[in-house]
Amino acid sequence: MNYQKMLLDLINTLDYKPKVLLHSCCGPCSTTCLEILKDYFDITIFYYNPNIEPYTEYLKRKKEQKRLIEEANWPIKFLDCDYDNEAYKLEVDNIKQEKEGGPRCSACYKLRLEKTALKAQELGFEYFGTTLTVSPYKKSSTINELGAFLEKIYGVKYLYSDFKKNDGYKRSIELAKEYNLYRQDYCGCLYGKEKECKK
Repeated sequence: MNYQKMLLDLINTLDYKPKVLLHSCCGPCSTTCLEILKDYFDITIFYYNPNIEPYTEYLKRKKEQKRLIEEANWPIKFLDCDYDNEAYKLEVDNIKQEKEGGPRCSACYKLRLEKTALKAQELGFEYFGTTLTVSPYKKSSTINELGAFLEKIYGVKYLYSDFKKNDGYKRSIELAKEYNLYRQDYCGCLYGKEKECKK
C-alpha cells in the first residue's frame, strides 16, 4: 500500500479544511508532516507520549514541539496531555524485553493512537492521524493498519500517511536544522535506549 499516495489523493479532493487531531511524538518529526498538511487541514497537535523517559526528556521534547509551532507561525493549535507514564509501563510490562521494532513498539503505537482517536471522537474531529510514519525506523504499515482498526472502533476517519516518502525524513532533518530544534538520539522509552546503547 502506498499510504502517502492515499494521503495526497485525499488532499486533491478536499474543498474545505477538515479538522484533524494529529498525534506528534516530537518537534523534529512533526516538521515535514505539518509542512505538508497545514494548507489543507485545520490541525491540532495532540501531544500524548507516555513512553518518553525520563520525565525531563519528555518536557524537553514537548517544549521544542510548542516552540516549533510558535516560531514557524503556522496556524496550528496544540493540545497537551498528561504524562501518564504508568499507563505505558502497564501496557508493555510483559513485552518490555522485546527487540526494537517488535511487539513492544506496536503496543506503544496502539496506546498513543488509541488515545488520539478517543480524544478526536470526544472533541468532534473529522480525522485523527500521527507523525510517527515520518521515521525510517518505524513500520508505516503497522501504524496505518492500527489507525484503520481504530477508525472502525471510534468512528473517526484515520488520516493515512507515510511521511518518510518523497524524502520526507530528509526534509524533517533540514527543517529541524532551520529551526534549531533539539533532535533526540533515541525514540523515547528507556527499554529501547538501553538496547541501542548495548550494540
